[in-house]
Amino acid sequence: MKILLLEDDDFICEQVKEYFELDGNRVDFYNDGESLLDNAVLENYDIFLLDINTPKKNGLETLHEIRKREIFTPAIYLTAQSDIEHVKKGYEVGCNDYVRKPFNYEELELRINQLIYKTGTTQTKITDDYMFDLSSMELFCNEQSVTLTNYEQNLLYVLVKNIGTTISPVILKDYVWEEKDVCDNTLRTQIKKLRSKLKDNFIVNIRNAGYKIEKYD
Repeated sequence: MKILLLEDDDFICEQVKEYFELDGNRVDFYNDGESLLDNAVLENYDIFLLDINTPKKNGLETLHEIRKREIFTPAIYLTAQSDIEHVKKGYEVGCNDYVRKPFNYEELELRINQLIYKTGTTQTKITDDYMFDLSSMELFCNEQSVTLTNYEQNLLYVLVKNIGTTISPVILKDYVWEEKDVCDNTLRTQIKKLRSKLKDNFIVNIRNAGYKIEKYD
């Protein structure tokens, strides 16, 4: 995955670069919008991560110019400016999501993956009987669709997208319920409801760590 970052805080730039490049991704960053627009080959990136308050051209102006060039790569704003007016302006110029500073890098990674894998149909085999479509957020059992709530879809998406990896309750709650303050018992209840719809219990509880789906052999 190739990531283009607009951020005038060098510390944040280095932290984002270090986190994502550990997994073999590439992160290119610019401190101001003009430099980004003049030098970056925009079509080469899978995701844009943009601060709003940057010199010369801010994140809103920069993304507006990118969209004028008919480049529709998914874009996420990383910003402390989360009032409704900034949110509205961001979506008006073409952003796809907001992540508020200070942010959790695992959550940011999950949101990036959610945007990228919604652009096409990506079917993931879970067991012999079950398959999950990361694009449509649908679960199939022997090619028959399983009815899921939005919460159940989002829970499965996170677990399937990170199949083989244990996802902590904190990350699951932040992703599924976003700004809502929910307790661990709410998560456990939702997992229990989801499991009740499955004939195979492929969601594994890792004690004191979180939940995971094992890789399909």
